Amino acid sequence: MTSFRSHLATAALAPLLALACGDVDPPEPADTRTPDSSSVTIVENPRPADGSRLGWRIGPEMAVQIGMLEGDDPYLLDGVTDASRLSDGRIVVVNYDSRELRVFDGAGTHLTTWGGPGEGPNELRHPIRNIDRLPGDSLVAWDSTKCRVTVMGPTGEVARRFEVCPISPVAVFRDGSMLTSPSPGFRDFGADSVTVEFRDAEGTLKSSLGRHPGMERHIDGEALTIYGVIFGHRLILAAWGDLGVVTPNTSYEIRAFAQDGSLARIVRRDHEVRAPTDADVEGYIEERVSGYPTPEARARERRGFDPVPVSDRLPALASVMADGLDHLWVEEFEPPGEEWPGVLWCVFDPDGDVLGFVETPKGLQIYEIGEDYILGSVLDDLDVPYVQLWPLERVEG
Repeated sequence: MTSFRSHLATAALAPLLALACGDVDPPEPADTRTPDSSSVTIVENPRPADGSRLGWRIGPEMAVQIGMLEGDDPYLLDGVTDASRLSDGRIVVVNYDSRELRVFDGAGTHLTTWGGPGEGPNELRHPIRNIDRLPGDSLVAWDSTKCRVTVMGPTGEVARRFEVCPISPVAVFRDGSMLTSPSPGFRDFGADSVTVEFRDAEGTLKSSLGRHPGMERHIDGEALTIYGVIFGHRLILAAWGDLGVVTPNTSYEIRAFAQDGSLARIVRRDHEVRAPTDADVEGYIEERVSGYPTPEARARERRGFDPVPVSDRLPALASVMADGLDHLWVEEFEPPGEEWPGVLWCVFDPDGDVLGFVETPKGLQIYEIGEDYILGSVLDDLDVPYVQLWPLERVEG
């Protein structure tokens, strides 16, 4: 799942999507698919041409929108953190603040609500922030800040609950097994390295990938505050088919591990390393202080960044997610202050060969990419959330 991006009114999305992804031939992948001496497949790729787009089309209009500013309670979304589309077209929305999973039909009409706080057999004893669909429309539900997992059937009944302490799920595979790691901002926040593991569908350890460099940090001992180094290192974790992606954001090298703990694949793509400018640093800080309500609060927060170091390079990657056909979507890092018309993704096929760039609407936080849809949420100018389903047409050639 990707992080929240800038707000955008719903009506502003359609013109972007009408321009999405022209018919440009994808680049030919470099013929460098070779195993190394330890049987790790290494795939070297060129960068798609600037301005090119893979011939996949999003839109031009959304298929479904769920949410209202005023209306019946099930449509008044509050704290949307995830959503998933079931095989029959139902859309399950995580409404975090009410500890509910709200279920809508394929047209966006509310059908039922699962969970809710409580100790009953099908109530949610703990908050849920994330969900992933398994074959048969079972759902794995968890809060990435906790270590508790709930598995629910296709009608909302709780099948089992378990814990994977002291770490938390970050991605779920089709067989219910999980990639786990301490959640950023909690147990290992500010740690120099974090533990990454594979767990089975019952939460039992399958293999450990050991410790990996975590968030690059700066500690303000006087204020007892931890800051991330500006444009510093962080670890990206995701499921890709049966593989777990565990890779830093600092270089365009995607490392994917098998569930026995072995490194299975390295996917590289040409990337120009760029040092951050003063304008980049100013844009970074402005993004982080702009949400504070008063000039005094913004000035105070801005002063907190004065001693924070700046990385010598901009990140290469922003996020990674796999779609329903096991293509890997890699979000290009967007330097702060540079206005791109949308969010740019570089798409790789299931073997790691580059296909080309695809552009998604700015402001759409993507939760799930299916075979023929993209599901996510947007915030309007009043910060009211709406869940949106957009059609995705994978045009060949």
